[in-house]
Formats: sequence, structure tokens, C-alpha cells
Amino acid sequence: MWRRRSALLGLAGLAGLGGWASRSNWAAQTTPAPSMPAVLGQPALISPKAQGAAMLAVTRAGPRLVAVGERGIVLLSDDHGQQWRQAQVPVQCTLTCVCFASASLGWAAGHAGVILHTADGGEHWQRQFDGQAAAQSQLAAAMAAGQEGALNDARQAVAEGADKPFFDLEFLDEQHGFAVGAYNMLFSTDDGGRHWHSQGLRLPNPGKLHLYGLRALGTTLVVVGEQGLVLRGEAFGAQAFEAVPAPYKGSFFGLLRNAGHSVVAYGLRGSAYQSIDGGRHWQRLNSGLNTSLGAGVALGGERFMVGSQAGELRLGQGPEPELRAAPGEPLPLTGLALAADGSLVASSLRGMRRLGPPRLS
Repeated sequence: MWRRRSALLGLAGLAGLGGWASRSNWAAQTTPAPSMPAVLGQPALISPKAQGAAMLAVTRAGPRLVAVGERGIVLLSDDHGQQWRQAQVPVQCTLTCVCFASASLGWAAGHAGVILHTADGGEHWQRQFDGQAAAQSQLAAAMAAGQEGALNDARQAVAEGADKPFFDLEFLDEQHGFAVGAYNMLFSTDDGGRHWHSQGLRLPNPGKLHLYGLRALGTTLVVVGEQGLVLRGEAFGAQAFEAVPAPYKGSFFGLLRNAGHSVVAYGLRGSAYQSIDGGRHWQRLNSGLNTSLGAGVALGGERFMVGSQAGELRLGQGPEPELRAAPGEPLPLTGLALAADGSLVASSLRGMRRLGPPRLS
């Protein structure tokens, strides 16, 4: 399996994550929640070795760059990725995604169902949510819906505790946000993350496939995941999402929003697909790669970049089906961001790297 997926699922030592996909009858009985994992109550260690840690995502917060990774490490750069320093974080959970609604307000999420919030551009973080609260929210939603199968699933989630990771975040503004994760987890907030609510029952995902990517196009949400899963629906309201016919059968590991209502999904064996109509229809993009794609970023002017597990970069332009080779480095890429000075900055399983301005080979 591809290394970033293994990192997303395994860096925090979540043994047996795949073993609870099918729900059993015993879960119909109420079971006390297990104790909170220690990693949720221990602050990330400040270490000079943090800059070489496995980093899983990077984004912009105004002119600043913010990256997240294993053991709760958050790195900040105020010189466009040339130098990095470690932020104070209250947990040691592996963080898989990060998103900012403004230069100061941001969120990060990851293993043990943790969601963190910062109000000072990433300098300090507070825990807003965790896997135990997520399970209780799922139980409340299932009880309100009165669905026996959903109740069994939710009760088992409560019994299993905080062991289910989030993989992506999206905020429409400073109040309204969404998070997706393993086994059909979709949560929303309308108060800046002070409260999160389970929306999983709105998704036509009976196999509870993992949800890896999430982007908003206006008030429409597009979600991608395992086995070519593509879902789209209205962000606000209670109506069910629609399942879009899968453009291919392999997993999508990420989703980037380009100009207008264009989104690009990327995943296994160099697979990339683009939709220019809000996720309704998809066109295959030719990357010329067999290695899996796990990083992507919009560059402006309808240009975008995707990167592979081997560090190969491909540049896209609008609806053109051909992706063109760009200079890269042999790094196990996990994320890409465009710095304020126009340079491309990458997160990888071997730390952070400034790659210079995006250009063709």
C-alpha cells in the first residue's frame, strides 16, 4: 500500500484500525466508553529533531506557512519555508490535516479523532474535539434518526473509544467547517469548532469507506475516498448527499479546489481526475506516472500542481487533460503549499522542503 496512506493510518500506533469495519450484534448493548488515550492529554514534545519528523500536511495562514505531522508536531515558517520552528501543541496525536479560515484562525485534525484550534496563526493550539466526543455525537445522531443499524454502529464506536482518525478539513468561513475521516466520518460545525455534529448519516456510503478528501464549492461539498468514492451534497441542511458514479475503482487520497467550480482528485498509481461542474462529471488527467499521488495545490490562474510518493511533480493548466512534468526532488511527498513569495513548499515523511517557484522541466 502507498506510504502516505500507511502514515495517515499508522503513525500514531492505531493497531487494528481495519478490524472493526463490520459492525457486530453485541454493539446493540450499551457499553461504557474506554478511558481517553494518553496522547490526548500529553503535550507534544519540543525537540530540535522535529524539523526532520514525518510531516503530513502544509498550508498558508496569511504569509505564514503551517505544517502538521507525527506526534502532534506543528511547524511554523515566517520566511516562506526557509526556516521552521515548533509550535506549542497540547496533544501527541499524529496530525494529518490543517486548514485556516484567516491568517489567525485555523484548525488541525488527526488521529484519536482530535481537532485542534488556534487563534494566533498557529503559535498556540487548544483541543476542541476528540474521538470520544465524536462517538457520542454519532450516537446522538443515530438516536435522533431512529435507525437500528446506525445505533449499533454508534454504540460500538462509543465502546471502541478515540481510535478513529480524521483525514481532511474544510472551512467555508470562520464559523462553518467540516471534517472527514475513517469509516464514513463527516462532522460539521457552525460556531468555529466549539461544537461538532455528526453528519455521517447523510452519506450514501454503506460500506463505510474511508473519506480522504473534502472541498467546498460555494455551499456544495465534494468528498472523495476509497474505491473511487465520490459524494456531493449541500453543506447546510439535512438532505442526503448523492453518490457520483466512480470515475475509476482505485482510491482517491486528496482533493484540491482550482479556479471556479473545478476540483481535482488524485490517488493510486498516478491517477488524477478533474471536474469542472462541481463534482458531477469527471475527466481523466494524464500524469504519465505509475506512482501514487498524495499531494496537490492550486497555483492560481487555473494552474495546479500534484505530487507523487516519489517526489515527482506534475503541472496542470485549466481543463487540459495532459499534466506536464515539473522539477521535483526524490521525497515521499505528503503535502504542497504555495508560499507568499511564490515558492512551492512540500511536506514529506522526511520533513519540510522548499522547492522553489513552480515551473516546467
